[in-house]
Amino acid sequence: MADLFDHDPPAKTREAPRPLADRLRPERLSDVVGQDHLLGPEGALGAMLAAGRLSSLVFWGPPGVGKTTIARLLAAETDLAFEQISAIFSGVADLRRVFEAAALRRKQGRGTLLFVDEIHRFNKAQQDGFLPHMESGAVTLVGATTENPSFELNAALLSRAQVMVLKPLGAEAMAALLDRAEALEGAKLPLTEAAREALAGMAEGDGRALLNMAEQLFRIGGAPMEPAEMAARINRRAPVYDKAGDGHYNLISALHKSVRGSDPDAALYWLRRMLLAGEDPRYLARRIVRMAVEDIGLAEPEAVKQALAAAEVYERLGSPEGDLALGQAIVYLALAPKSNALYRAWGAAGEAARSTGSASPPKHILNAPTKLMKAEGYGAGYAYDHDEADGFSGQNYFPEGMKRGVYYLPKDRGFERELAKRLEWFAKKRAEKGGA
Repeated sequence: MADLFDHDPPAKTREAPRPLADRLRPERLSDVVGQDHLLGPEGALGAMLAAGRLSSLVFWGPPGVGKTTIARLLAAETDLAFEQISAIFSGVADLRRVFEAAALRRKQGRGTLLFVDEIHRFNKAQQDGFLPHMESGAVTLVGATTENPSFELNAALLSRAQVMVLKPLGAEAMAALLDRAEALEGAKLPLTEAAREALAGMAEGDGRALLNMAEQLFRIGGAPMEPAEMAARINRRAPVYDKAGDGHYNLISALHKSVRGSDPDAALYWLRRMLLAGEDPRYLARRIVRMAVEDIGLAEPEAVKQALAAAEVYERLGSPEGDLALGQAIVYLALAPKSNALYRAWGAAGEAARSTGSASPPKHILNAPTKLMKAEGYGAGYAYDHDEADGFSGQNYFPEGMKRGVYYLPKDRGFERELAKRLEWFAKKRAEKGGA
C-alpha cells in the first residue's frame, strides 16, 4: 500500500490551495481598483505618500473594498513594519505584545503600522489604550470599520486619526477584477456578457464576494451561461446588513424618506430590501405608524388607521403573508398628501411648555369645589361654550400674562385644507369677541 504515496511531492513542497481572492491581492497600490478618490494623485492617501508622511487613519467602508490590502501596501510603501490584529479575536495580551514589539522597533529606528480590523468592536477603554502609543510615534494606527466611526469610535481616537471613506466597487472596477481573474486562471468565465454584468451586480460592490463567485464558476465551466442559469448555479451572497448597525439606519432612513418624498416604488424597494435582509417586521410596522403621524398627520387622517391596520394584520398572519399588509400601508402613505404641521406644532408647543413650566392656568378655567377657591376667583367668568350662539366663547386658555401661542399651522393640502378654514373661522370669532 505504501507505493500509493510514492509519487506524492514531499510535504515541505506542497502548498495548500489559496482562494482566488487571495491569489489576486494587489502587490502595489497602483493595482488597487475602485479607490482612486483616495489613492490617485489628488487623493488624500496619494498626497500623504507623495509627501512621505503617513498619519494614523481609520478606513470606513463596506466589506470587500480593499481596506486590509491598502493598509498592508501602505506599510510597504513607507517602510513600516506591518502588524495586523482583529478586534474580534484579540485581547489585552495581544495588544501588549504588539505595543512592546513596536516600542522595541522604534528604539531600533523603525516604525510600525498597526492594522486593526473591526476596530469599532474594541470597547472605550481598549480604544483609549491606543492613544499613548500613537502619540509617542511607536505605532501608526490604521483601523478598519464597516460602521460609522462618528458613532462607534471614541472622540479622542478620532481626533488623532483621519477618516478615509472607501467606496463600494463600481462597474469598471468589478470588470477589471474579472479580467484579472481570467488572466490568472488562463480561461474565460463561462458567462454571456449579460451574465457577466449580472454577476457584478450580485456582488453589490464587494470585490471579495465577486471573486468567490467567479471561482465557483471557473470550477463549473462548460458553455456560457445566461443570467438566470448562472444565478441558479452559484451560491448567492447574503445581503450585507447588520440589524443593529449602520446598514440598519441607512435603510430605514431611505424607506422613511421615500415615503416622505411620495415615491411608492422606491419605498417598496427599501421595504423589501429590509425584509429580505432579515429585519424584524414588527419594527417596520412601528416605523410605518410613525411615518403616518410625522409626515402625513391630519392632511390624511386615514393614514394612521391604515398603518395601524397593517400592523394588526401582520400580528394575525405573520410572515410572509403579513408582509404584504406592510407593503399596502407603505404605498398608501407614499401617495397620501403630506404635512408635518402637527409634528412641528408638537415641537413648538414643547418648547413653550418647557419655558413656561411654572405658569398656572387662568383662574376662569379652574374648577372651584371649595368656598375658599371660589373666593380666590377660581372659575369666575368662565363661559360655557355650548351656551354660546356659535358654540364658541373665544376665551383665553393660556396662562395669564403669557402671549397666545400659535403652533399648529396646517398645510394647504389634503384634509388640512379644511382644518385651515376652521382655524381661520375661530380666529375671526375670537377677535370679534375680544379674545386674545
